[in-house]
Amino acid sequence: MHTKFFSEKTAVILGLGELRVGTCPMGTIGLGSCIALILHDQRQSLGGLAHIMLPESRGNVDRPGKFADTAIHTLLQEMEGCGSTTSAITANVVGGASMFEYSADSLNIGGRNIVAVKDLLGDLGVRIVYEETGGRIGRSVYYWPGKKGRLVVKRADGTCVEFS
Repeated sequence: MHTKFFSEKTAVILGLGELRVGTCPMGTIGLGSCIALILHDQRQSLGGLAHIMLPESRGNVDRPGKFADTAIHTLLQEMEGCGSTTSAITANVVGGASMFEYSADSLNIGGRNIVAVKDLLGDLGVRIVYEETGGRIGRSVYYWPGKKGRLVVKRADGTCVEFS
């Protein structure tokens, strides 16, 4: 990785359940079962990032970034308010690891998060262009809306992947 192209120091780092829409570099660290959902509009050089913790809000709207259903709708609404159209927006989905052994699928939050995010994006017609989900390893994500949607995924095992 070339350091002149990769500077996570300039990114706004989002915590658990937070979301942001804008043109500045952004990221989130320490994804386990959580999902980093990145929505990108190439024409506007605009993007949104949510650090999703749970698959459904069940009416809880105080932290829309925390839940897949409210995060996706909030990101799309805010991006449309900035001039994007849903048809111009693509998605990157990272995370949803199964960090522990579960005896019941209902306890596998990572797997449930993946299904919820992918189903909602499909229902809304938002195409996923990059996905790195599941497995048993944590990840951190850095995203640059103004650099053609450049995305860097740093894995807890020390490996790194770049997508743009």
